[in-house]
Order: sequence, then structure tokens, then C-alpha cells
Amino acid sequence: MNKVLSVLIFILCGVTASAQQDAQFSQYMFNGIYVNPAYAGYREQWNIHAFYRNQWTTYPGAPKTFSVAVDGSANNDRVGLGLQVMNDKLGASNTTSVYGTYAYRIPLNEDGSSRLALGISGGFMQQRLDISMLSTSSSITDPALVNGENNRMMPDARFGMFYNRERFYAGISASNLLTQTFQKTEALKEILPMKPHIYFTMGGLLPLSEELILKPGLLVKEDLAGPTSVDINAFILISQKLWLGGSYRSTYLRKSNLENNLKKPAALVAMAEIFVNDKLRLGYAYDMTMNGTAATSYPTHELSIGYFFKRRNARMMSPRYF
Repeated sequence: MNKVLSVLIFILCGVTASAQQDAQFSQYMFNGIYVNPAYAGYREQWNIHAFYRNQWTTYPGAPKTFSVAVDGSANNDRVGLGLQVMNDKLGASNTTSVYGTYAYRIPLNEDGSSRLALGISGGFMQQRLDISMLSTSSSITDPALVNGENNRMMPDARFGMFYNRERFYAGISASNLLTQTFQKTEALKEILPMKPHIYFTMGGLLPLSEELILKPGLLVKEDLAGPTSVDINAFILISQKLWLGGSYRSTYLRKSNLENNLKKPAALVAMAEIFVNDKLRLGYAYDMTMNGTAATSYPTHELSIGYFFKRRNARMMSPRYF
């Protein structure tokens, strides 16, 4: 086991990349499979979850992202399985991805409340670029780009590790591990570069009373060349029915390859999630950009919905926390 962990850590931390940030959901903490394949099966109940994010609403060409994921456990909860479909549209680009996920979940104590999971996702990503919406530069010589919409289907893979016990979790993962190799055209490499990303997540639960639970969390997203994104969040769970909280998102810009006059991106996010009943949960996030650019005039809205297929013999009676 120590050898397996050492190899995986080397793979996750030894990735080289340059700057292109993946799409990010503000409510990622309500379903960790979006950033870490090893999360699959954590809830030990089959569930389906969807996000829709409309960033910088009404701004021309602003990002619009939709994703739906289903995951659950099998083989006496030792295996996690998942499927995720995502579409991300930004200006002239439109990217669709499909991933299947397998996670092996290793119990670390007798009752299984503490586990280490190793996960892998494999699938395909399709990039589409409508050149008619762009002003081309002389440095782009790919004939396929000049002829109109540019399409490319590429295989991809993700890896991750996820550790959890009853009141704590931590995970590390890497995405876009194959796409860079299969981006054959110079046009896609220049305009739509797909670079590997590393994610680190951590959080916990702090009971404040019988009716209130505090849930702090952290997400660090790194591509080893562009700005490092840091997301700090905190929530209060009220009477096992309502999550209320928010996050502060900022970046670290002190890298030798970045221009000194870059404005530091930052945002405040207010979020809520309500449990309609034992099977249905609804969430909403409102993002406010704080860096003084034109984006501050355009709010971001994000909706989420989750549905659980409850089983009679579930060990986890309430899949609400992580």
C-alpha cells in the first residue's frame, strides 16, 4: 500500500503545465466528484447531482457551464462508481466532456467510518471553436481554424485520493492528464490550451450545539504556471435542514512567468442549500467579483440539485455533511 500511495503522489504532484484554468463551481463542496474521482461512492448511496452556472450574467460571451453526475457504491461499499457529463461554453469555444469513474475504497477502522479511496476517471473531451466569433492573428497558421468551426475529440484521464473520517476529509487530485498530448493543431494549443491541474481539498465539522454544525473548508487549484486559485469557505448546518454560508476566492500571482501588472482576481460567494426531504436537495450560489474590473458589474448565478436513491441498509443514515 505504501508503494501504491508513493506512486500516486508522484503522478499527482509531478505534472507540468502552463496557464489555463478549468471551469469551477462555487458549490463544489456539495459533491466532491467534480474535483476528485476518488470521491465516487463516498455517500454509499446512489445519487444524481446537477449544476448550472451562469457566470457574469448578461456579459457577451461570458461562461455558461452545465454538469450532471451520478455516483454510488458497490461490492459492500468497497468500490465507488460514477459517470459525469459536462458542457462549458465560453465565447467562441464550446467544450463537452464525458468521464466514467472507478474508486477503490479502503476501510481504515472496523466500522468503516474512516476510509482512504483511490480513484481514476477516463473519458473523452470534445473541443469546438467557432472562428467566426474571433479576430485571428497572423501567428495562427492552422488551415482548419481558418475554415470555420474547429472540432477535436480527445481522450482524457483524472486521478485522485480522498481520505475521510466522521468529522474530517482531505483529498488531492489531478485533471487533464492526457488532453495536452492529443491537442494536435497549433490553433487549439494557442487558443484553447488544456493543461493539467492539481486540486487539494480539506474540510471538517465542528458541532456548535444540537441544532448547529460549522463546516469550514479549503480548495486550492494549481496549474503550476498560471495563478494559483485559493477558495476558503464556511457553512452552518441548521437543524439538519439548511446549509447557509459562503466563500472567499482569491489567487496567488507571484510567479516569474506572470506579468507584474495583472489585477488580482477575487470574489465573494454567498450560498445556501436546503434539504426538501430525505431524497431531494436544492442549492444556490451568488458570486460577486471584487477585483475592480468590468466583471464587478456582472453577477454570477449558480443552481444545483441533488437526488438520493436511499437504500434500506445504508450505513450512513444521513449523507449531508461532505
